[in-house]
Amino acid sequence: MKTSTTGTTQAVGGRLPARLVTLMITVALGSIMMQMDATMTNIAYNTLLKEFDTSLLTIQWITTGYLLAMAAVMALCGWALDRFGARTMWITSIAVFLLGSVLCGIAWDAPALIAFRLVQGLGGGMVLPLGMAILAQEAGPSRLGRVMGVMGVPSALGPVLGPVLGGVIVDDWNWRWIFFINVPVCVAAVVLAWRTMPTRRSPNAGRLDVLGLLLLSPGCAVVVFALTEAGRYGSFADRHVVLPLVIGFALLTAFSVHALRTDAPILDLRLLKVRSFLSSSTVLFFASVALFGAVGVLPLYYQQARGHSVLEAGLLLAPQGLGMAVSLFAVGRLADRAAPRLLVSCGLTLTAAGSIVFTQLGTHTDEVLLSGALVLSGAGIGMVMVPAMAAAIRDIPGAAIPRASAANRIIMQLGSSFGSAVLIIVLQNRINHLIDTKSITPDGLAGAYGHTFWWVLGFAAISIVLTLLMPARPPQQQRSVDATVPIA
Repeated sequence: MKTSTTGTTQAVGGRLPARLVTLMITVALGSIMMQMDATMTNIAYNTLLKEFDTSLLTIQWITTGYLLAMAAVMALCGWALDRFGARTMWITSIAVFLLGSVLCGIAWDAPALIAFRLVQGLGGGMVLPLGMAILAQEAGPSRLGRVMGVMGVPSALGPVLGPVLGGVIVDDWNWRWIFFINVPVCVAAVVLAWRTMPTRRSPNAGRLDVLGLLLLSPGCAVVVFALTEAGRYGSFADRHVVLPLVIGFALLTAFSVHALRTDAPILDLRLLKVRSFLSSSTVLFFASVALFGAVGVLPLYYQQARGHSVLEAGLLLAPQGLGMAVSLFAVGRLADRAAPRLLVSCGLTLTAAGSIVFTQLGTHTDEVLLSGALVLSGAGIGMVMVPAMAAAIRDIPGAAIPRASAANRIIMQLGSSFGSAVLIIVLQNRINHLIDTKSITPDGLAGAYGHTFWWVLGFAAISIVLTLLMPARPPQQQRSVDATVPIA
């Protein structure tokens, strides 16, 4: 199958159409809700431990179960969007997330809360890939960079506002409001979606690839579970990690064989024949390790090594969101004019520069210096994610965009999960060494966090090398050079 990429009539510059802006607001509501919910829930861990009188291993399943449910439904996004249309699937996903939120808010014990978080994850897992796919189809290739840049701003604000708002709710209200606060946002998203979301369906949706779904969804979920267990047990060699990893990779291998032999798989691996998709997705995986793997480490440093409260730690992370928001807004326009390779490599360089500062962490490291490093790191995230995501799907035919977007989200989910597991293992092993040698001190603990960021720096360096495989021409030039893009 081939698709022409010449003759586009959309202008690169100019204002975005009012309909597209309204659609962006609708998707942004779902995006910021998802980002804030995850961070606010993590903030409440200590409170939930006391509320339900249970262990940390049990409470961790509140997040683990949520991630597993998300990973299980992401693969379904592309087919569902084609089969039922954007409005139906978006409203359904938000409604399931809303139901899960209400149930979580009335949970009577830890097992009930974990079960209701699974319901939340089933709805939430489709929100981000659906939003990306819907906007990519509506924006078209010439506006894709700007749209993703603007849409990245609420995504940047979510992780920053989440810890702060979560801290206020837990301290002054009740942990249940962490979930109840989703209700008005969900309702607003549903109302807007009813008025703005397109209703068209793809005539080529076809039948659901049931076998592919039964292989891919559990495969992704089991791999995410294994990576979560690796962070818990501090090793990739532990039997609790090895067994699910083997099962997960076996399922994914079986899916790969099946997908290459099927005309309409749930996730078309033939998309990897498109060079821009393959190279950008590879960079996104390793960049996610460097960009998001450290997100769970810094709050712990501020609380454990510096003695800050949860709310103070959330406020100290705000500069990262500021840098990311500014970068996303600026890079959105550049992404439609500049070469993805140049933008992504510059972004990763900024992330690496911030990581160098964090490798020198101590108990008295200047917090102004750390805030500056967070601004650099946040700016790097914005400069990487927008052009990389846009480049991954810019040469994909319109009909294949939903499945390509779902694949993109799965790759990023696995990358960030892998990064979190690696960094937690490195940190835990370093702390265990300090305990074994009876040399654990505040300075030693802070040094353990600094040591962990050398790994972030290493993954950033690997990602910079991989950017050499990305498109070297701006999107408009690339489309004029590559008149056709083979998919199968």
